[in-house]
Amino acid sequence: AKVQADAGRNPAPPAFEARGLGRSPSSAAPGLLARLLRRSNPTPTPAPGSVAAARGLGVRRGRAEVLAGIDLAVAPGETIALMGRNGAGKSTLLSALVGTLPPTTGTVTVGGATPHRTPPQEMVRRVGLVPQEPRDLLYADTVAAECAAADSDAAAAPGTCRDLVSALLPDVPDDTHPRDLSEGQRLALALALVLTGRPALLLLDEPTRGLDYAAKARLVEVLRALAAEGHAIVLATHDVELAAELAHRVVILAGGEVVADGPTAEVVVSSPAFAPQVAKVLAPGHWLTVAQVAEALS
Repeated sequence: AKVQADAGRNPAPPAFEARGLGRSPSSAAPGLLARLLRRSNPTPTPAPGSVAAARGLGVRRGRAEVLAGIDLAVAPGETIALMGRNGAGKSTLLSALVGTLPPTTGTVTVGGATPHRTPPQEMVRRVGLVPQEPRDLLYADTVAAECAAADSDAAAAPGTCRDLVSALLPDVPDDTHPRDLSEGQRLALALALVLTGRPALLLLDEPTRGLDYAAKARLVEVLRALAAEGHAIVLATHDVELAAELAHRVVILAGGEVVADGPTAEVVVSSPAFAPQVAKVLAPGHWLTVAQVAEALS
């Protein structure tokens, strides 16, 4: 049976002490990032109470039905972990939300627009996707060139993207080739490119793949800061620990359908496959993270 969503009753995830996406930790970067986002142009006003919505969404690829009957609403400031086994339809759902795959049935709206029918230059402030391979967004020979292209694509003031890169990667020179960056640094660069348009909805596909603990912790800190600024975040992930640390809500897909949708603490403990280690060790308690346990003991 489905767990009915009620993000409003679900408390925010616990604070998470973290370090940098790259090799150099910087606890000031999330605050700087927030100030830069507030300084940039406002995003389009979404429909009341919703940044994005799918209603009866179905997607077919050839003869295969990849998604069927998906109903999903994403609220401002909400972080949703999209989970499920390989082939469940997570990446396809993200593609439908960003507009690279049109619905076969049903509807998708993001910021009041239909993604696959709206020109990319108009969607850039509504939704942005960081793919599984961040290098897929990187085409230029230098960080500076990537930033200049991102400013142009988003119709942002020159230097907007570079300021975001400096907040996330303070020690990376302009002439650095993206292929010379670490996995975590490439992810940070791709995130800065997407954030240049300040999209109301941020999508990430397996963002912790290839990251070490410090980079993953830093990513959690940055995404939490973005959610606090009102950005809605949907991340497709197999990382149950990431979901426990970050997500307000978990949506589980199986066979292209939503089989669970509700507050993180309720959904992840309902199945051993999606429960973090803390929940498994301390069952039947409902603690998900070390931070929650420490707070309970204090």
